[in-house]
Amino acid sequence: MTNSALTFAKDTKDATLLHILGPEEVEAWLKGQSDMVASWVRAQGFGGQVGQSCMVPDSHGGFALALAGAGSEAANTRGRFLLASAASGLPKGVYKIASDHPEDVLREHALGWLLSRYSFERYKSAPPHEAQLICPDALDEEALVQIAQGEALTRDLINTPASDMGPEALEAAARGLADTHGAKLSVTKGAELLAQNLPMIHAVGRASVQAPRLLDMAWGNSGPTVVLVGKGVCFDTGGLNIKPGASMGLMKKDMGGSAAVLGLAHMIMAAGLNLRLRVLIPAVENAIDGSAFRPQDILASRKGLTVEINNTDAEGRLVLADALALADETPPDLMICMATLTGAARVAVGPDLAPYYTDDDRLAHAIEAAAGRAKDPVWRMPFHNPYEAMIEPGIADLDNAPKGGFAGSITAALFLRRFVEKTPSFMHVDMYGWQPASAPARQKGGVGQATRAIFEALPEVLEL
Repeated sequence: MTNSALTFAKDTKDATLLHILGPEEVEAWLKGQSDMVASWVRAQGFGGQVGQSCMVPDSHGGFALALAGAGSEAANTRGRFLLASAASGLPKGVYKIASDHPEDVLREHALGWLLSRYSFERYKSAPPHEAQLICPDALDEEALVQIAQGEALTRDLINTPASDMGPEALEAAARGLADTHGAKLSVTKGAELLAQNLPMIHAVGRASVQAPRLLDMAWGNSGPTVVLVGKGVCFDTGGLNIKPGASMGLMKKDMGGSAAVLGLAHMIMAAGLNLRLRVLIPAVENAIDGSAFRPQDILASRKGLTVEINNTDAEGRLVLADALALADETPPDLMICMATLTGAARVAVGPDLAPYYTDDDRLAHAIEAAAGRAKDPVWRMPFHNPYEAMIEPGIADLDNAPKGGFAGSITAALFLRRFVEKTPSFMHVDMYGWQPASAPARQKGGVGQATRAIFEALPEVLEL
């Protein structure tokens, strides 16, 4: 799994020095330049704004240096990866960032440049990215490329339509990743799910022409144990509570949680972290035929809790519940669940923030700090215990879709927590997985959320 665009330049010969300046830095910088350079830059109208770039010619018909706008302080509080917005305006060539920047700033610039090179080319080729960057000497080049490649994997999987990314294809993607890193993948599918006591995964996916399945990947032989559980609903019609057309349009991304954990797994395995990793993905399609599960059905779960179905469109928590219960039977040190689970989360925090839930304050503090360093914003939400009554319908142990419309993301998180009792540290991420409009380093389309923050936090959380 490689993307040739997501690499740094290897040929450093004749590299053009790239100065990254904010509006408040431009004039001071120009005072240290020759009259020709200063006049040229002023004539080009370069003011250091976000997205601005300026090439300064030399006397031989080439380029003496390049400038990119870093934006004002206010702009930096409103965005991230700001060099990426200027990179697209730079002509073909190799560039080297001027080294007068702190390491964390250099890291943001370099990673943002890599992520801006991503393009989804399965169905249509894109123009080549001809401006290349040399990795700054202070940074770990291989580590940055591994992170960018993990993010690219997540984006590719989400961007692929369900016609080519059903449960079978998702299994193939997981198998390819396992083969790359020497991991083991086992698959339980179809009627075997019932025989192995995974009834809710089977119930949700049994109406599809592609059999539902649980993907179970294992890697590593030493260190603390980590389980990643990702929602793999490859397409969600809503089931018998069918979605209207406008709501169904983006449902190829309903496997975004599985895409995220596979991207995160790549980062972990490529970095060779000293831990034992398990990845569980319930891969299904929530389709409609005569065998589809129905409103008012009561489903048994692996844990033994019964679930009343009040909306077949609240299916993600059902398949996740069986996977979480399975993982909890041999409790890991840390379990992380990632899912495009509720529209309520988008209403609460919008598409750019990944809300997450945990009762582990130490984990939350580490994630918050790592999110800032990784430029991967997250927002902690509460497991609000008084809302537990909202997921208790009376006729069964649990309700998959409480009426009333209040606190939809919280009640979904509380539902999932019911299936995790033994694991000492549990985190659930209710991600969106989609960039609705292009932004620096994040083209419109599938996007990873919280994965870089989690990866950054793992060494501290697990004391690696």
